[in-house]
Amino acid sequence: MAKKVTHYVVWKGLKPGIYENWNDCEKQVKGFPEAKYKGFPSKIAAQRAFEMGYEAYKSLSKEEEVLFHVDENTPKPIFPSLAVDAAWNSVTLEMEYQGVDCQTGEQVFHQGPFPDATNNVGEFLAIVHGLALLKTKDSEIPIYTDSLTAISWVRAKQARTKLKRTERNKILFELIQRAEKWLRENAWKNPLLKWETQYWGEIPADFGRK
Repeated sequence: MAKKVTHYVVWKGLKPGIYENWNDCEKQVKGFPEAKYKGFPSKIAAQRAFEMGYEAYKSLSKEEEVLFHVDENTPKPIFPSLAVDAAWNSVTLEMEYQGVDCQTGEQVFHQGPFPDATNNVGEFLAIVHGLALLKTKDSEIPIYTDSLTAISWVRAKQARTKLKRTERNKILFELIQRAEKWLRENAWKNPLLKWETQYWGEIPADFGRK
């Protein structure tokens, strides 16, 4: 969901500046040739954008713009914690997953690649792998994932995948069955949390292949 606009920046208009409502902003840009303006969700973000100038702001990458909006009111990730993620190759249909320490970026585990797989299956297996590993260490730290689907599958204790069995993914289905069995037979206290990419950038376990 998009953040509510609370302030408007006018870089080029009748009177450049920061305005707290659309009516005041509109007065500065309506009918003004090639007016440059934009709405922002906080005063701090608006001030940063105004100070850096229109051209500099427009040159920000998508990732930089995400972090640009972070302020003191933005929720922050919990540390220590474990981040998990999966990567799926749409050409080879291979999937791999990993777990990473959110604080240090150190890889905690990695599995794959697995042929004839899906990303959702990888996200599911990554969470269960993380839960099982943390249980052996008596650790109740949170696990972050950017997949709400995977979280719902774990809570249901079942991988609700439509993936078809093939000769190449027998091992993968064995892992799925093992994961489901572990979920049925074990309890855990680790919070399963959604990684808020819009605030924090890519999840630390991201494979960086987008």
